[in-house]
Amino acid sequence: MFYITNNKMIMAKESISRRNFLAKTAVGVAATTVSTSASSMSTASYNRILGANDRINIGFLGCGSRSHGHQNMVKMSAQDKNLGVVAVCDLWSKHREGTAARIKEMFGADVKQFKYSEQLLEMPGLDAVMIATGDFQHAKILAEVVNAGKDCYCEKPMAESVDDAKLARKAVLDSKQVVQMGSQWVSEPVQRKVRDIVRSGRLGQITKIEQVWNDNGPRWHNPQNPNVAAIREEDTDWKRWLLGKPYIPFDPWKYCEFRIFRDYSGGITSQWMSHAIGLAHFYTDTAIPDTMVANGGIFGWPDIRENPDTFQALATFNDSKLLYSYSSSYANKFGDYSCIRGKEGTLFAHGGEGSPRWFFIPEHLKLAGGFDFYEGLKDAVNSRKAEIITTEEYGMKLPPVGLSDDSKYHMDNWADCMRSRNKDTNGNIHTGFWHSVGCVMATRSYREGKKLYWDRAKEEIVDHPLS
Repeated sequence: MFYITNNKMIMAKESISRRNFLAKTAVGVAATTVSTSASSMSTASYNRILGANDRINIGFLGCGSRSHGHQNMVKMSAQDKNLGVVAVCDLWSKHREGTAARIKEMFGADVKQFKYSEQLLEMPGLDAVMIATGDFQHAKILAEVVNAGKDCYCEKPMAESVDDAKLARKAVLDSKQVVQMGSQWVSEPVQRKVRDIVRSGRLGQITKIEQVWNDNGPRWHNPQNPNVAAIREEDTDWKRWLLGKPYIPFDPWKYCEFRIFRDYSGGITSQWMSHAIGLAHFYTDTAIPDTMVANGGIFGWPDIRENPDTFQALATFNDSKLLYSYSSSYANKFGDYSCIRGKEGTLFAHGGEGSPRWFFIPEHLKLAGGFDFYEGLKDAVNSRKAEIITTEEYGMKLPPVGLSDDSKYHMDNWADCMRSRNKDTNGNIHTGFWHSVGCVMATRSYREGKKLYWDRAKEEIVDHPLS
């Protein structure tokens, strides 16, 4: 049989808590907004005070594949949390019209369709917006949404530069709006239980966290991408899509597969590492790394991509005396895991991003690695020397090695916070700032071929040690 930890949460005092850190976080550059129309609005325009029984009216901004996940989340929470969908917004007519039809099928609602964000944000009765646009667009659109007096769910990564991260953070902190980052794993019960075990001190001194999340395939690139074949420049607004990036002639590949092009995304860092380093912050109550070094390349899929398909980053959190390691290969899927190593014990998760299959292994068991590791772990679990970390959701069953990206827990948390006007969501603006800076450090270290450092006082990435 498997031994299940009891469900009582053990909380320890935080030596350097995230909330203590928040009070010391400096405010960055002055906020601007994306559109003239939206910039004329103020938080005073948000005159609907949500009550316990009022429906929260949501609009989807960016209607690609990730927006489908957002729609699924709203559908899962709609009845429990009294949510409704009233609008969709996308520059591309095909996505806009297709999403409106999908909403009609899912929710039985006819929604308003908008091409531009400022048109969406002027809609009477709109309470909240879920952003699922290109990675490099998130921060500026988030600032625009909260400046228009709307609550916001912003897909990760929050920002692709430190300046954009500061812009978004200032806009949110200067507003009354409730913001949730799309870092959904921090709301999952098993991940929160892992954090409780870390905080309890059962692992002893933690010196290293490792995350190895892999795939095998030309991720984010499809040579027969139907959207690339379908899109025409006249059906969208290419200059608006660039959103301040240097102008180039219309390129449907960059429009539809932005994740593989360096001007619009970090690729692995922006997509997977943003989740990963956000979890490292979450487990250990840390924030931005002090140092970062990264390497990798395009080794497995030499196609049109500009971002690496094989990548590894190492960071240090000096106050915590902690080494953080993140690795992804898109040419070999073997051996996905996460591991939190302490002097007295180990937390080990079998599986890749979001895996809830966690084990606690006391260090005195001396379970070595190798092909016999799982046999030894099974024996240790069955003899109750090691533990499966589980929750009521799984009961006596072994949790799976992966979950859907569409988290009802995360959506419920945002909805509850919107009603209570509690800005401290599970994925609040500070967590977005931290994961953004960590990922920007990793992206730049890889591209520049140098070790980088975070200057906490100036809130800048520098290429030399701090005295």
